[in-house]
Amino acid sequence: MSKDKTFETKFRRRQQGKTDYKRRLALVRSKKVRIVVRKTNTQIIAHAVKFNPVGDETLAAVTSKDLKEYGFYGTNNTPSAYLVGLLLGKKIEGKVEEAVGDIGRRNPSHGGVVFACLKGVVDSGIKVPLSKEAVPSEDRLNGSVLDNYAKENVDKFSQYVKAGITPGEINKAFSKAKEQIEKVKA
Repeated sequence: MSKDKTFETKFRRRQQGKTDYKRRLALVRSKKVRIVVRKTNTQIIAHAVKFNPVGDETLAAVTSKDLKEYGFYGTNNTPSAYLVGLLLGKKIEGKVEEAVGDIGRRNPSHGGVVFACLKGVVDSGIKVPLSKEAVPSEDRLNGSVLDNYAKENVDKFSQYVKAGITPGEINKAFSKAKEQIEKVKA
């Protein structure tokens, strides 16, 4: 009988499909702050994370639920993702000049919400390497496309109506929220 190990188990988070350690190591070695963007079924979550050998240090965190304070009903759509990124960028303004995007185990799809969030961070003044092809169109970012869809499918936008945003006025609510977020100081 052999006394050597024939099988080596993977780390628990790798087994669960939550962490790609090879990609994470590359991001950590860059020694830049990571803008961690995650999309769930109900919200967008963004963190500014700094590596520390003892454990990662979160500099700021924003979710799309925080957008209610600025008059926008936040979910997991493109305008919400952009505003989350913009708010995160405003919160870390002055503390961070350069960062790198961390989208986790998501496959990067051009025009996706994770890139909309990173575009918001870039627009707040933080330098993040980001391809122009990856960012959604301006119509998707500001909610114009969502407005057109909402006018045709009013029943699917009941949560916006409860929040005081009528279908067809999502773009206006987006603009007002963006103005308020741009006034935020770190």
